[in-house]
Order: sequence, then structure tokens, then C-alpha cells
Amino acid sequence: MDKILVLGSTGNIGWPLVKILHQRTDCTVVAGVCHHVPEPMQDLGVATVHFDFLAPSTFAPALAGVTKVFFVRPPQLANPEQDMRPFLETVKEHGITQVVFISLMGVEKNPMVPHRKIEQMITTLGLPHTFIRPSFFMQNLCTTHLADIQQHHDLFIPAGRAKTSFIDTEDIAAVAAAALTDPQYLGQALTITGPAAITYDQVAQIMSETLGVPITYSHPGLLQFRRAMIRRGVKKEFVNVMVMLYVITRLGNAKGVTDTVQQVLQRPARTVAQFVQANAALFLE
Repeated sequence: MDKILVLGSTGNIGWPLVKILHQRTDCTVVAGVCHHVPEPMQDLGVATVHFDFLAPSTFAPALAGVTKVFFVRPPQLANPEQDMRPFLETVKEHGITQVVFISLMGVEKNPMVPHRKIEQMITTLGLPHTFIRPSFFMQNLCTTHLADIQQHHDLFIPAGRAKTSFIDTEDIAAVAAAALTDPQYLGQALTITGPAAITYDQVAQIMSETLGVPITYSHPGLLQFRRAMIRRGVKKEFVNVMVMLYVITRLGNAKGVTDTVQQVLQRPARTVAQFVQANAALFLE
């Protein structure tokens, strides 16, 4: 029986993935946790282990008995060579049978983003892998951009008029669970999106109609957005990656739509309208 280590286990993808795998009878799951174990994870009774990409002493204990590894790039770690390679080399030494990495849609065309460098490391090291390449997360509205929505009823996002095929991270987690438990996905790169590509003007319209509150889209310039994020205390390296991703969006690289979620899960991907409805109380706080 596979023992699967889920890193980023408290995040928007990792936590729903942990819950899915915990319910399965054909594998066991252990959640890598950097700080304290959240109460919901304690209540679920999931096995946990301390893990930190920047603390090599945590690698071997976390990988003990593990056969497969799932991970995402922590947003604050922007130097893969320094921050990720030591762990991936340890994974290689442990003979892991599969690494599932959450990458980025269009990464194969963009050598500048950290995700591309991590994919290359995994491939160069010869690690058996599955790359999952999602479009922009719907959950960005509930995290990075939530304060602007709650306080100003505005989407302060520098995406211009470009379209984005937003995807729910719970759909990403479900695809990751399939990739970890079905051998047909080994060696594949799965580009996954929501069911349609829409502009942020359309997102604002959907939010306005669903929430009953006018939501605007101010589409700031890239430099204006960067300055504002840094003033708010967001780390410069993280802001630079965000700006890079929105440059990609403006170039039209986030508008592609695939039916991979439907093919893998045998159900349609969640829509933005469904997501906004499910999170209405949060947006209106």
C-alpha cells in the first residue's frame, strides 16, 4: 500500500487532497506540517510530520516509509535552485516512485517562472513524476485579493482585458488524488482549467449579481500593482512572481480551456458563479 506524503497540507490544494486521500482504503496519507497542526487536521486524525523545505534535517524523517510525494511551491520560496533542489535530491535518494508537482498552465512556454525550473529539476533528476498545470486559482479571490473585495468592493488585479480559465483548487486536489492513485497518469503533464475563460470584468459582474453588492474591476497597471503590494508588506520576491504571472495573463496565456478535469473526474469543473455563491459569506464580511 502506498504511503503518500502531502506537503503544503494546510493549503488550498493540500488540505482538500489530504481529506480525499484519508478516505481511501488503497493508500495511507501523512501530512507535512511546517508549524502547528491545525485543529481540523487533528479532528480528522491524519498522521502528521514536521517538514520545512529550508530545514534539511526534516527531510529524512518526513520521507520515512513514503512511496509517493505531493508538493506545491511555497509562494515565499522564489529560488528553486536554493530552496527546492536539496529536498528533491533527498527524494531521489529515497527511491520515491512518484512525485506529483503542482506547476502552472503554460509553464512549458515560460522559462522565467519558478515552476518551470522545478519541473526541469524533477526531470533532470530522473524522478518518476506527474505535473499538474492548473490555470489561475479561484481561491486567489479569497486570499490575495480578499481585502480589496471586502474593503473596497473592487478587484485590484493587473490583468487588463485578458481572459482567464479560472479553476477551483478543490478540483485541482481531486485531480491530484487521481494522479497519485492511478498509474495511467505517471509521466504525464496534465493542464487543467475551469469550464470557461472569462475576463475580470465578467468576474466582477458575476460577483455583483451573486452577492447583491456592486463589485468593480479597477485593472491597475503592473507597476502600480507592484508598488501597492510592496507597500502592503508583501515580500518583493512574491510580488515579482505575481506580476510575472499577470504579464503571462495579459499575453493571452491564461485563456486556454481544457476538458481534462471532466476526463479525469467524470464530472464538470466548478464554475466561477458556483464558487462565488459558495463563498458569499466570506466576500461580504
